[in-house]
Formats: sequence, structure tokens, C-alpha cells
Amino acid sequence: MPEKKKVKPKAKIAIKKVLAKTIKKSVVKKVSDSEKDESKRYFEAIGRRKRATARVRLFTCKPFEDEKGKITINGKPYTEYFPTIELQYTIINPLKKMKSLNRFEVTVKVEGGGIKGQAEAVRHSLSRALVKFNPDFSKKLKRSGYLRRDPRRKERKKPGLKKARKASQWKKR
Repeated sequence: MPEKKKVKPKAKIAIKKVLAKTIKKSVVKKVSDSEKDESKRYFEAIGRRKRATARVRLFTCKPFEDEKGKITINGKPYTEYFPTIELQYTIINPLKKMKSLNRFEVTVKVEGGGIKGQAEAVRHSLSRALVKFNPDFSKKLKRSGYLRRDPRRKERKKPGLKKARKASQWKKR
């Protein structure tokens, strides 16, 4: 039997080229071009979970004396924004895995979803920013499952049912 040749449409190839160019340009951004200071350099990434979206900026700086770096979420310290220890640990996990908790200053803008979804969105975006900072981090973070976007969402309500799957009680008589 003759083998079929797979031909990629020209549109797909053009889209891939454009995406490759934008990814290369967006790896490292500077706050201002007039200041050519290394301390103002940052790495930006977006992470999502359910309805929550987080945008992280990872600033490189000299290591702090104490154990923890500075993490700010929507203008508040992360311990104030996420009051439970579980959620705080969720956010810090990627930095702890890479043993670089005190090497970065992190600012986050997060919106949408609930508090747990927001925390996991921050973790996702922080992991992506760390990979942009150093591609060698990818293997460890991927193994931990931090680079994979969690696709689970709330199922929609179906007509004739009370919720997505809950039906009213069936009565024979």
C-alpha cells in the first residue's frame, strides 16, 4: 500500500513561526530601557486554575539574609492574602523545590475564582516564571506537576436536573 504523506497547511506553519518569535521576545523584559540595571530585570508568566488567573513577575536580586524572600500578592504580603498555612505552602512550593526561596522578589496580580484556585494559579505561574529564568528547573518542576495546568473545572448544569448530575428523587406512586 502506498504511504500517505502528511502535509502541514501553510497557515499552521505561519502561526508557529509567529508564536516562536513572540515567545523569544517575551522571555526577558526590562522595566525601562533607559536603566540598564540588572536588578530591574524580571521574568513574567501567567498561570491559571479553574476561573483564577495569576500574573507573576519574578525579580532577581541578591539573596536575603533571612530564609524568606519578598512575595507580594495584589499589594499585600502573601501571608496576609492567603491566611492558611496550606495555601501559603502551595505558593512557596516551587521556590522551595528549586532551593531559591530567598533569591527572588515576587509580585503577583491574581483575579477570579476562589482562594484555593487563586493559590494554585499563583503556583502555576511562579513555576513557569522560574523555567523562564532557568530552563534547567523544568525537569524538577515538571516531575512535581507544577508546570501542568490543572484542566478540571466545574461541570455545567444540565436541563431537567437540579445540578450537573443531581436529579430529583424518583417516585413510583
